[in-house]
Amino acid sequence: MTTAHTTQGSTETRVLYMALDLGWNDWTVGFTVGLGQAPRQVAVRARDLPGLLAQIAQAKRRFGLPVEAPVYSVYEAGRDGFWLHRFLQAHGVQNVVVDAASIAVNRRYRRSKTDKLDVQKLLTMLVRFALGETRLWKVVRVPSTEDEGRRQPHRALLALKEERTQHINRMKGLLAGLGLEAVIDPTFPERLPACRQWDGQPVPALLHERLLREFARWSLVQRQIQDLENAEARMVRDDQQRHVEQVRTLLRVRGIGAQSAWLLVHEVFGWREIHNRRALAALAGLTPTPYHSGQSQREQGISQAGSKRLRWLMVALAWGWLHWQPESALSRWYQARFGHGSARLRKLGIVALARKLLIALWRLVAQGEVPPGAVVADWYRKVTGRCAKRRPVGIPVAGERATQPHRTSYQSGR
Repeated sequence: MTTAHTTQGSTETRVLYMALDLGWNDWTVGFTVGLGQAPRQVAVRARDLPGLLAQIAQAKRRFGLPVEAPVYSVYEAGRDGFWLHRFLQAHGVQNVVVDAASIAVNRRYRRSKTDKLDVQKLLTMLVRFALGETRLWKVVRVPSTEDEGRRQPHRALLALKEERTQHINRMKGLLAGLGLEAVIDPTFPERLPACRQWDGQPVPALLHERLLREFARWSLVQRQIQDLENAEARMVRDDQQRHVEQVRTLLRVRGIGAQSAWLLVHEVFGWREIHNRRALAALAGLTPTPYHSGQSQREQGISQAGSKRLRWLMVALAWGWLHWQPESALSRWYQARFGHGSARLRKLGIVALARKLLIALWRLVAQGEVPPGAVVADWYRKVTGRCAKRRPVGIPVAGERATQPHRTSYQSGR
């Protein structure tokens, strides 16, 4: 009557399969015991964890499963993150989180899409996945709570720098409407009254007030950026944790700045299990996508299916690598193959260099293998700007506010 999932050994264990479609107000939950069974679907109020456990117990009774029967579940990665995965794992449910973009769909006709249809498809694929078809989708690697928390400072720093750029562009745009130009720095409020239009008139009063309000927001963002950068610099100087040691290792390489090192460690090297260079390149979306069919053979470019942050960081580091490490083996390879080509060819080559550089940095962190020909430096001098015997720039003592911000860049790191 039911399909059984065969475990290792001679006994067969009946399994309950569960798929969840997560919404903000309600969750659609589907249950089945095999491919030949009609699924049971129920609606559970979002984040009602006791209600979800009650539905699991009721589904076991309905399908005639014992109370101790194993449960396999799946949901798509999204806004809800990984807290539900940790909850299910803590209650004995073997859950997987999958990338929604990796689920294949039929593109021959206009596709119907509802929560119920999504749950049915997830259930079907989950049964096939549990029976051994592991290439159906891409399973998301779930970080630990500590690793997920460590990613927040550098992600906040990226968001703050984007916001700072928005404030600067907005103030410059408002002034450009009057034919004026000004540098946005802490002295901007003192210099603003001296600005004059083409006819000698000052900046209009209401626009003057708006510029000051915008400057106040810029000042707040600037202080938060300095605080985060100073906190990271103190960690590099004093902390002995494993992920900080990895940051120090990357900072030894000329051309790798502090912010780049933090992003590489917390997004890739610090907690992910990387088995080979192909998996690493796929994580960044830097793998080729060939199209070979009959006599037709062409390359469609990189997949772009991985982390967008990591991909654009590595492309930026690759351009910087050519400048800061011109005598390295990677730079010589690029110059020999792409250096004398057209601008388009050099841009294509920089993606290949980015992939090779990512693999080289992974080997540096994992095995201590310095990229051939690369110049290494003192990480302490790079972070602080001074020698080890003097007080670091931008790193305040306890209870004191930093007076000079620690400057970092994705493409710098002398």
